[in-house]
Amino acid sequence: MSAEKKRVQFRAPDRLIDRADALAAVLGEDRTDILVTALREYLQDATHDDTLIQEIAAAYYDDEIAYEQLKALVGAEKAANLRVLKQQLDDGFIDEVADA
Repeated sequence: MSAEKKRVQFRAPDRLIDRADALAAVLGEDRTDILVTALREYLQDATHDDTLIQEIAAAYYDDEIAYEQLKALVGAEKAANLRVLKQQLDDGFIDEVADA
């Protein structure tokens, strides 16, 4: 994990933060550790969801996210495969237009 950190600020329901604080007290950690762990686990689980991966790929194909963002979300191997597919799709589209 990178040693670099970025400060973020967000609003959350009181009840959710109260639960995070309670868990932090039980585990002897601070709220930030609990929230970072929860976010990390959520992102890990989400990027193994086939429907979400399709949405991520579509965003990449539509140039809504950059390759580095794609790689951060789905991992280097899957990102490389999606980049090759995008290039093939782009080349195929160019060939179709040229043939028309």
